[in-house]
Amino acid sequence: MEKASYKFLQYDTVVVGSGAAAYNAVDWLYDLGRGSIALLTEGIRMGTSRNTGSDKQTYYKLSVGFHENDSVHEMAQTLYDGEGVDGEIALAEAANSLRCFYKLANLGVDFPTDEYGVFTGYKTDHDPRQRATSAGPLTSRYMTEALEESVKRKKIPILNELLAFQIYEEDNKIRGIVCLNKEKLSDNQLELVVVAANHVIWCTGGPSACYKNVVYPAGHTGMSGALLDVGAWGANLQEWQYGLASIKFRWNVSGTYQQVLPRYVSIDKDGVEREFLTDYMSREEAMNLVFLKGYQWPFDASKKDASSRIDLCVYEETAMKGRKVYLDFMHNPSGLEGGFDILSEEAHSYLEKSNALFGTPIERLNHMNPLAIELYKNHHIDLGKEMLEISVCAQHHNGGIQVDANWETSIKGLFAAGEAAGTFGVHRPGGSALNSTQVGSMRAAQYISFTSEECIPDPSLWKVSPGKLVEEIGNSLLSMIGEENNALEVKEDLQNAMSRVAAQVRNLRDLIDLRGKVETYRTHFKEMVKVPSVRTLPILLKTYDMIVTQCAVLEAMEQSAAIFGSRGSCLVKGDSDGYLPTMSLDQNYRLITKKQENRFVSFTQVVSPVPQKNDWFETIWADHRKLRQSKHKQS
Repeated sequence: MEKASYKFLQYDTVVVGSGAAAYNAVDWLYDLGRGSIALLTEGIRMGTSRNTGSDKQTYYKLSVGFHENDSVHEMAQTLYDGEGVDGEIALAEAANSLRCFYKLANLGVDFPTDEYGVFTGYKTDHDPRQRATSAGPLTSRYMTEALEESVKRKKIPILNELLAFQIYEEDNKIRGIVCLNKEKLSDNQLELVVVAANHVIWCTGGPSACYKNVVYPAGHTGMSGALLDVGAWGANLQEWQYGLASIKFRWNVSGTYQQVLPRYVSIDKDGVEREFLTDYMSREEAMNLVFLKGYQWPFDASKKDASSRIDLCVYEETAMKGRKVYLDFMHNPSGLEGGFDILSEEAHSYLEKSNALFGTPIERLNHMNPLAIELYKNHHIDLGKEMLEISVCAQHHNGGIQVDANWETSIKGLFAAGEAAGTFGVHRPGGSALNSTQVGSMRAAQYISFTSEECIPDPSLWKVSPGKLVEEIGNSLLSMIGEENNALEVKEDLQNAMSRVAAQVRNLRDLIDLRGKVETYRTHFKEMVKVPSVRTLPILLKTYDMIVTQCAVLEAMEQSAAIFGSRGSCLVKGDSDGYLPTMSLDQNYRLITKKQENRFVSFTQVVSPVPQKNDWFETIWADHRKLRQSKHKQS
């Protein structure tokens, strides 16, 4: 092969991704009158929204329960109080939560109501009201499927098997994206597709490739590095959510899985098994903290001496001692030999009300939540016959690409929505991520439709022609194909290191060393990383994207440790053996990370408070007629 071939496509607006945010964005664009639109994806069946869930996957919205007295301002304040959250974004997510929720319900997502149609809610993490609802363990899948059907009915173009890996911008304005055509790889052909666009909405999910231990579905990697590499700013990149999860079938072991009190087992390389929690605490403490993990699943630095001690014990056994940890549902943990009186009043009362003060963990689980057992059986794991391997895993990126209240990034015309967008800070209410996928993608579509007339981009105005662009990128990719095949090895090595020193426990000295190593790979990627064939180029491209993201994330983590200390989802180890304290700050800050002179740097920025809005109807009506109407297509 001597050179790459290429195709050239043109649209006014392109949405990248195929999850709940992406489908919602392109669906709204169509409803707002846009015609020159397309959804572009590496694979229709890929992504987190379609392929993940939890014990009771939560959707967070303004409460409309019969006795609830909620308000947009109160919900916005709750989101803002998560620290590092922009007040304008918090207000937009609160104000539009019901509009987006009702759209999903009308599309067929079966959120439960009572006999009168009241959507009753429940409390979730960091939620002062009952704003949470759920369609079951697979809420996000149902959302994605309902939105996908709406898009298909409208015959919106879907460009499948295109891996978007590079943004092309000029003068801080989006011009288009460069994609690898995966359909051609089976024939060992390198075909690049240049898609010219006036607007791009990037909905590629969280950057799960940063870590080895993740709950994200297999095959999902995220592609945030493409935006960071081209100059888009990041916000709160250091903020993640971690928790206990099974690793062969990736699933959060929260809720009932913990409340039935399984036995925690550690096995060394020689197969020697031991029940290990009692090495770190008393039997009574162990059982009661395991019970609390059902309610308090995410790792929380403020609970390091409470329920998050369980996570720290699992981390010590796996990351530090190199052992494997399992949940054993077949046998009771030490301490229950004499009955359930050893439990705290809270745990005892819960199991008593559930009529579950009997038997073994698997018997209690079968009584309280038989679907939890069936879920694992559907993935060839029988909890009644085998132990379940677990680890502390990355589950959600609270940070991401910085966006404004219209979900536009620091590059004009480039938007980010869903988990790719950095709309959250230190804490977030459970389920608020699903609301954000819908509000952010809708806001981006609205802004595009309200502020610009639809037109086809003119590549003759580009400083670099599409043909020249493809030639340069194609030659670069071909130069990294050779006999040496180390891309996968490099990727796995860096992922392992991230999970070991830069997750819920961050060893500052090792983290800084790792950052230097990752930076070397980023700046010398062409010389240091190779794949053996065109067919393996997706591994190469995703490894580079991962490395760019890791560089930005590690920079943010290092600066965050100096400014904030231990907080939120992480404990930071300094020069001594102890953890850094949480720093007390006088204002609400977010951490911005950007590329400057080919290196990532970070700085704090005071977030704006929740706006105190003028709600006089006549004024808003006049503004609405003037500013919030779709533009007509140019003739």
